[in-house]
Amino acid sequence: MHPLRPPIDLRDIGIALPPVAHARFNVGDVVRHRLFDFRGVVFDVDPVFANSEEWYQAIPEGVRPAKDQPFYHLLAENDDSTYVAYVSQQNLVNDDSEEPVEHPAIDGLFDRVADGRYRLKNQHRH
Repeated sequence: MHPLRPPIDLRDIGIALPPVAHARFNVGDVVRHRLFDFRGVVFDVDPVFANSEEWYQAIPEGVRPAKDQPFYHLLAENDDSTYVAYVSQQNLVNDDSEEPVEHPAIDGLFDRVADGRYRLKNQHRH
């Protein structure tokens, strides 16, 4: 029998770990952008930034969000169109309007529930 060894702290061997960030929003939540006039339904969450560096650098430096926070994939809409958006947690707030989001992909992924949220259809749940 091997004696129990204490777990290795990866920081002791030079591996940097990102801070643990807790997602404020869940899949199915309706959110609104804090700075820009659009809203959407969360359909996926990245615990930290997971898009391309080119995409990140295209954001003006004065409003560029930190990478070490959750980022959300949204089925988004504004007054002119629908699209998919990728938004940092710091730039989102709850949308309490209880108005439906009119994105054409919603019906394929979600069932709408009465409390203003959307629930993933059974075939998309893990």
